[in-house]
Amino acid sequence: MKLAPLFSIGALAALSLIGCSNQSSNDADASPSTSEETTVLRFSHFWPATSSISKEVFEPWAKQIETDSNGRLKVELYPSAGLAKADVTYESAAKGTIDVGSQAHGYTNGRFPLTQITELPGLSNSATQMGCMLQTLYDDGTLAGEYEDTHLLFMYGAGPGSLHTTNKLIRTPEDMKGMRIRRPSAVAGDIIESAGASPVGLPANDMYTALQRGVVDGLSFPWEAVTAFKIDEIAKYHTNIPFYSSALMVTMNKDKYESLPDDLKQVLDKNSGMALANKVGEVFDKHDQMAIQAAKDKGDEIVEIPDPLNDPDWKAPLEKGTQKYLADVNALGLDANGVYEKAKAVSAACKV
Repeated sequence: MKLAPLFSIGALAALSLIGCSNQSSNDADASPSTSEETTVLRFSHFWPATSSISKEVFEPWAKQIETDSNGRLKVELYPSAGLAKADVTYESAAKGTIDVGSQAHGYTNGRFPLTQITELPGLSNSATQMGCMLQTLYDDGTLAGEYEDTHLLFMYGAGPGSLHTTNKLIRTPEDMKGMRIRRPSAVAGDIIESAGASPVGLPANDMYTALQRGVVDGLSFPWEAVTAFKIDEIAKYHTNIPFYSSALMVTMNKDKYESLPDDLKQVLDKNSGMALANKVGEVFDKHDQMAIQAAKDKGDEIVEIPDPLNDPDWKAPLEKGTQKYLADVNALGLDANGVYEKAKAVSAACKV
């Protein structure tokens, strides 16, 4: 009779051990499933959802990330600056308000002074050349110091910026005097001001309304963006002059990137860098040509100034604007002239 309690205690102990064993087994089984959970990356950019960059670059990029990660990474796209305003997208990525962001460098003038040297006239004649130049200068360390607070995924460039106006065709800098022209960056602003016009800083998303209301008389914009932001509905006059190019980037919150397991980092690394810079360039260049043809078919007036640095009317203001920008960057204690010379060498190597 006295053995019964001892047996009961032994049985309970055995059951307890079995339970612990099962719990350990369950925990072990749970570990792999945890690693298979989906990580969502919120990607905010200022391009409209219908734009070629959103549909032909960012959407396929997001799908490729999801495919390569077997569904463990999912990119949620927020076009039209849906999650972060166009001029604070980079800072939002740095702070972690968003996970990934794409911004034009010119939206935060003074934040990327060395990178914006690549926007100067004469350095790029296509989006592909511009993207190659930017990514090369980042990869070789020339520009990398300006992005240390984020994890840069890839640089890209827009096609050359031309002038698009509502009521007047600009043939020479003299025609610009007294006009209010939207400028996307300090580089373009210096050149516009050197030509006698008043530069007005506005994000791309605000351009349609500004033109419609007469806040500005025209804008400097790549051709692809003219159709992407529906500027072609208002601007009927175009000066096809490559007097600047826009630098842009896609970057990621550094802590978010570092928190990922190595295999998911490799997925992002594989879908970053020069291959993406080239992809964007191809899309931009294709749609630039389509937009130019559409303007011609519509009957818009277009004047061609393909080589402004050797044009007797445009050479002086473009050189003046270039020297002003370089002087301003040198005044910050940075080697603007050295980066400019390196950019010219890389530009020649990237020419297509």
